Amino acid sequence: MGLLDGVFGNKNETEVIDDPNEIEESFYNDNKSDGKGKDAEMDTSGGKMILLEPRAYSESQQIADHLKNRNSVVVNLKRVTSDQAKRIIDFLSGCIYAIGGTMKKVGVGIYLCAPKNVNVQGKITEENAKDKEPTKESEEIEW
Repeated sequence: MGLLDGVFGNKNETEVIDDPNEIEESFYNDNKSDGKGKDAEMDTSGGKMILLEPRAYSESQQIADHLKNRNSVVVNLKRVTSDQAKRIIDFLSGCIYAIGGTMKKVGVGIYLCAPKNVNVQGKITEENAKDKEPTKESEEIEW
């Protein structure tokens, strides 16, 4: 054992990962909580459905943290302004893209965000969608 082996590790202990899924697993598992701070309340095992009503754009990171921990999140944007709602949706869209998840609108101002390990099927139609064709005006966010 050389002098620097204790500092930099032994070259014989280098782990080679052949399966790309193992790399993804290590990404999700590297972010586990140490039991301190606000991350201590988040379950890192995944498989939970979290319901959140953000009151400000600054709460977007908390939603992203739940997604990184493989939890599905239902986001109700009715407590924020339309400008903040757009910013939150933009931020979450980037997070969803990065982790390979999905985002579905389930109601006016309510979105289901799911990580890659959750398969979301089906479609929810809006109440006014059955009476008329969708228009550009009906797609705008109004609260």
